[in-house]
Amino acid sequence: MKNFKNLLLMLTLALFAVFATACGTENTEENNEQTGNEAAKGDAAETAELEGSVVVDGSGTVYPFMAKSAEDYMTEAQENVSVEVSRAGTSAGFKKFLVEDGTDFNNASRKIKDEEAATAQDLGIEVKELKVALDGLTIVINPENDWATELTQQEIIDIFLASAGKKNWSDVRADFPNEPIKTYGPNENHGTYEFFFEKILDEQDLVGDINLQQEYSTLVDLVSKDKNAIGFFGYGYYVNNKDKLTAVKINFGNGAVEPTLDTIKEDGSYAPFTRPVFTYLNVNMAKAKPQVLDFAIYTMQNAQTVAAETGFAPLTDAEIQTVVEELEALK
Repeated sequence: MKNFKNLLLMLTLALFAVFATACGTENTEENNEQTGNEAAKGDAAETAELEGSVVVDGSGTVYPFMAKSAEDYMTEAQENVSVEVSRAGTSAGFKKFLVEDGTDFNNASRKIKDEEAATAQDLGIEVKELKVALDGLTIVINPENDWATELTQQEIIDIFLASAGKKNWSDVRADFPNEPIKTYGPNENHGTYEFFFEKILDEQDLVGDINLQQEYSTLVDLVSKDKNAIGFFGYGYYVNNKDKLTAVKINFGNGAVEPTLDTIKEDGSYAPFTRPVFTYLNVNMAKAKPQVLDFAIYTMQNAQTVAAETGFAPLTDAEIQTVVEELEALK
């Protein structure tokens, strides 16, 4: 009888062990399934397809950068989002940006002005500045001009400064041709004009007969057809037209420096003519339209590659990481 009771006890324990194992397996499977579902939901959120539009305007200088970023975004990231990039100019772009239901981004080759920031505040528009790259203000001449390929910073200032009275090339240097200087540049809608006027000429008047244009392509064409021409715009437009233009090497005091992606840095040898370029984000729009914020994050994550491809000097890894984290925090 005792043996029978022991056998019964052993069978009971065995059955209990089998039951416990089955329950454990079932619970594990349920947990795994739940974890898998949560991971799948997370992956879906990360790769969620977006749709709608993103509207960008502003700087003609920054236009090639942002146009390339938009093209890549629509091809590689979100094919159902339409990113429209225009180039009214920095100042004209801010007028479209700082209105009710204005543009989502404004590209700028200068910082936002105090009065523009005040307008944003009055309208309740939260604006975020995104520095995207570095540009070198490039002085260009006609390829047939073989005398002014190297100039000092002061000589460039004098050529464009009304009060300097440099009418002919021979007024700049006696051994230059006695031919009239033809000056060209972007008009007042552009941040490049403002940078040149404010930072290079120290807000002194430009020569009265300077030919100012809205379109950079027009400036390229005019300089390429005029042997006595000299103009200024962003490095990217020169890089894309090297067959039509010559970039002037500038002596800032330590020898002539050619604008290149290596010299165009905030602490580089071309620093006096180097400037940061930006896009400004309407944070209100970014919070209301997920595609706007998504495009902003994508743009900054890929800014270094796009900058190098479009004639800009890239930012540092640390600068990019900081901005991306700030944008991620808006989600």
